[in-house]
Amino acid sequence: MPPAAAPLPCVRLLATGGTIAGAHTTGRGYRAAALSIEALVAAVPQLATLARINVEQVAKLGSQDMTEAVWRKLAARVQAAVDDPALTGVVITHGTDTMEETAYFLNLVVRSDKPVVLVGAMRPATAMSADGPMNLFNAIAVATATAARGRGVLVVANDEIHFAREVAKTNTTQLGTFASGQRGLAGLVNSGRPHFYAPPVRRHTAASEFSSASAPSGTGVPPVVGTGLTRRKPALFPRLPRVDLIFAHAGMDRALIDAAVTAGARGLVIAGVGDGNLGAPALAACAAAAKKGVAIVRASRTGGGVVERNIEIDDDRLGFIAADELNPQKARVLLMLGLTRTRDPRTLQDMFFTY
Repeated sequence: MPPAAAPLPCVRLLATGGTIAGAHTTGRGYRAAALSIEALVAAVPQLATLARINVEQVAKLGSQDMTEAVWRKLAARVQAAVDDPALTGVVITHGTDTMEETAYFLNLVVRSDKPVVLVGAMRPATAMSADGPMNLFNAIAVATATAARGRGVLVVANDEIHFAREVAKTNTTQLGTFASGQRGLAGLVNSGRPHFYAPPVRRHTAASEFSSASAPSGTGVPPVVGTGLTRRKPALFPRLPRVDLIFAHAGMDRALIDAAVTAGARGLVIAGVGDGNLGAPALAACAAAAKKGVAIVRASRTGGGVVERNIEIDDDRLGFIAADELNPQKARVLLMLGLTRTRDPRTLQDMFFTY
């Protein structure tokens, strides 16, 4: 009698909506998050060859509507999943517009070495030659791969595997919209066969000072329907301080900076020109805000390169923070989390060199 086959790994699939769950309306238009996660799984029966999958609909929205409240809920559900010894990994369906921000946030707050993989699509599920089914298949394959452990949160799309810290959306419509320009890909995945390259170089997930240990399993918390798995009581993630992102441009004055400070921003990320530069009126406004205790991060709108300290702007004297390699939207994520720990510019700067 042949030996029994080993059971397939178990993966939690958390859904938030996005184009991957989109359906056409009229003409070229479509509505994001129109389909349930159950419908997406049913459309890819080959998933059953990779893993046992249990699903949970955390949100149903286009990622242009992603909010801090959904981030906190999603982080709690991810943490509960990776704390479950019955689960091998987590896959999250998500819209592509803000996927890089959600991925980086989770990369900093989830405490686990287990694979956490975000996946989306550039074409809705009802489109001719939709990319979602293969992306989802590949994401499940990556989440079950032993080699994916310890690499932080990953993004899978278009047969590529990206690190959360490096990935950026670079095109409005093309399937190959995601790129990891400076440090390169985490790997490739070919029809469910992952190939990994170098590991990440900055701190993340289990080593992050921002990650929260999950709360213990509570009584009265129902199991995930149809799986026999315990639904763990989610950790409580703290609310994040307001941080605004302002895009620099020729002829910029101080109006937007002053307005953000008046609105209660505890931090500002300036998507500066070139090496995070900004003109004299805006610079004066940032300096005044920094004296009031508002954290000022200089990032770059260019899409590549490193924002260095003290090149054309005296960061030491003004109390500014250089974004280092992070693009403006990820600098905002890190600054929000950093401000839950400290308001000291030098300590915040060290965080940008660490994460």
